[in-house]
Amino acid sequence: RDMNMDRCLQEPINCVSVDDWTKEDCLTLLERIRSLLPDGDAMKYKTTESHFDWEKVCFGSFTGDMCRQKWQKVSTEVRKYRTMTELIVDAIEFVKNPYKGKKLKTHPDFPKKPLTPYFRFFMEKRAKYAKIHPEMSNLDLTKILSKKYKELPDKKKQKYITEFQREKEEFEKNMARFKEDHPELIEERKKSDLPEKPKTPQQLWYNHEKKTYMKLHPEVSQKELKEALRRQWSQLSDKRRLKWISKALELQKDYEDSMRAYHEAHPDVNSDDHVRSVLTKAERQLKDKFDGRPTKPPPNGYSLYCAELMVNMKDVPSTERMVLCSKQWKMMTQKEKDMFQKRCEQKKKQYDIDLQRFLESLPEEERDRVLSEEKLGGAKLGGGAASSPHRAKSPSVKLTPLTLTQERCRETEPEPWAPAASPKERRDGKKMTKLPETPKTAEEMWQHSVIGDYLAKYRSDRRKAQAAMEAAWKSMEKKEKIPWIKKAAEDQKRYERELLEMRAPPPLQGQRKPKFDGEPKKPPVSGYQMFSQELLTNGELNHFSLKERMVEIGKRWHKLSQSHKDKYKKQVEEQQVEYKAQLEAWVKVTYKSSELSACASISQQDMSDTDEEEEKSDSSDSDEDDETSGTTDSDDDDEVRTVC
Repeated sequence: RDMNMDRCLQEPINCVSVDDWTKEDCLTLLERIRSLLPDGDAMKYKTTESHFDWEKVCFGSFTGDMCRQKWQKVSTEVRKYRTMTELIVDAIEFVKNPYKGKKLKTHPDFPKKPLTPYFRFFMEKRAKYAKIHPEMSNLDLTKILSKKYKELPDKKKQKYITEFQREKEEFEKNMARFKEDHPELIEERKKSDLPEKPKTPQQLWYNHEKKTYMKLHPEVSQKELKEALRRQWSQLSDKRRLKWISKALELQKDYEDSMRAYHEAHPDVNSDDHVRSVLTKAERQLKDKFDGRPTKPPPNGYSLYCAELMVNMKDVPSTERMVLCSKQWKMMTQKEKDMFQKRCEQKKKQYDIDLQRFLESLPEEERDRVLSEEKLGGAKLGGGAASSPHRAKSPSVKLTPLTLTQERCRETEPEPWAPAASPKERRDGKKMTKLPETPKTAEEMWQHSVIGDYLAKYRSDRRKAQAAMEAAWKSMEKKEKIPWIKKAAEDQKRYERELLEMRAPPPLQGQRKPKFDGEPKKPPVSGYQMFSQELLTNGELNHFSLKERMVEIGKRWHKLSQSHKDKYKKQVEEQQVEYKAQLEAWVKVTYKSSELSACASISQQDMSDTDEEEEKSDSSDSDEDDETSGTTDSDDDDEVRTVC
């Protein structure tokens, strides 16, 4: 491989590319690849290339992907086969040192590793059990002997352990002697000066407990060891776990300091992976809780109610808890719901105070971390402006405890809580029509209040719980049922009230008044409107969609000459004059009947000492004022009021 690279270095013309790579860039690329090749590289070049981390090769303005593509282009100009001259060099090296690398264990003087206690027992008993059970496979024999060894008394097991420990000591002595006698065969691994990555709390604890566990259980396999220690770690108390969390954080800080010093000495080395935290999310939360970080309150009153209710629902299956919470929340009055929301708002205010106090006690780096977590959490929950792309592109502001509190206040203040509304009731900013909730009977209300206790009593068997509740209700005395009967009556009234409110037509604001009998049809108000109506009614554009029709009409209008446009404009003016004449005639005919009804309604509102003639005058004036203030659309309505 080195010869291939030297060949490329000796042929600079091959490194010239049509892109931005210069000769110096190509040479830098090849040198960086050479420096990252593993010691004693003996794999196929394609295998090494496929496992290569090209992000460590990147330099200057060239990314890892660009470096990989350039290397593949350059390598096509280099031969991949080996000549006899090159092979003879490796053959001579093999004859001189046939036990190099992985073949070291085949050396005749290399000491034999002792068998573990279990394998000693297995080799001793296998022939006997194979003779007794010839029909068994090797796998079945292994399972039986493994079980037999685990059931072996400690006294008999100690025999195999003692033999293993004695041979292990001999192996270590022989291994030391082998290294002294054959120093040329032992390859000292070249240690990198790159700082060692910090270990997680679990890894630190594992390394500490491993030696103790191995002394107590010398025959244990690596798989069994890891599984046993993993179980112990999961059962470790928070107090003991915090010790290893703190130690891991200290080691991570030392590692980051060492990496900064290393990069000052080696500016070309890429090190994007050293910033990863050694703590899991759960470990980070445990550490923050121990340091005094306040617990975030529920986002709304409903969540607070569910959190408090679920404390007493441990026996209820998790899939049914939220259903029960939702049903009981719906049965609550609006006043009770508002009380929970008020408590939630108080908790949020207290949380902001406690969080600010906690942030002030932290060093700057930890404070930035907590603030960024709070900011991210708010963005996920906030939605709206918080999640808009424009918000994300806004200039960044340095976060402090005060700015975080102020921002949270700004986010929450403009949006007052509306407990009666549901997110599903809104679509595109408009409230959808929804039937009121069906009223519940007294028995249903009572059942909802006690279903949690009955499910716990009958171990979540809904059928048995339902049958027991029905029997209990039937046997209940009337005086005990009265409170639930009253609640059911209130719920029935609520249902009827909401139904009436829903059926009542909403007030029409900003809409035109309905057309009266005999009122003339209003003509187009512009030449373009007349042109549009003409094309839409003659069926010429029926093959277009509605949106495409309007686009096509606009295109055709722009193509019309000014004389054609003036022609439509003149027709509109003529129709407007005709419409005004028809409207005036219609108003004169209908004026008398409308005047009588208007006078009658106004006279009831005037003072009793006003005479009939003044009432008619006031009524007429009032009608004129109302029509003047209620105008919305055009000059035609003004003309109607003038006639009246």
